[in-house]
Amino acid sequence: MAKKIFKYRGKTIEELQALNLNEFIELLPAREKRSLKRGYTEEQKKFLKKMESGSSKLKTHCRELVITPNMIGKTIGVHAGNRFDPVVVVEEMIAHRLGEFVLTRKRLTHSAPGVGATKSSSAVSVK
Repeated sequence: MAKKIFKYRGKTIEELQALNLNEFIELLPAREKRSLKRGYTEEQKKFLKKMESGSSKLKTHCRELVITPNMIGKTIGVHAGNRFDPVVVVEEMIAHRLGEFVLTRKRLTHSAPGVGATKSSSAVSVK
């Protein structure tokens, strides 16, 4: 079975990485295109500069940062409220935002019935 080559809007990863930012912006959906045309915030610029320098520990609070082709293959710690969750950027994530891949809420689990619970709820198995 042949390996499927990933393409974004008809362009391979090598072609996307060869494009400059303005050419890449024209391929994006409207919301991401508008965000990048406005320019990066100071915090995003600082993070991108750190990423380009080849730093091994990449952590950021910039959950709204749009993923570009030069981020592919990097592991980025994205803030999730009280921790940094590692996100390995792959080809399919292009044009999405970093925050989409990190959950900020945990699944709610209940323990035993609390004080004041009815008699019928205390008979329910806790397992």
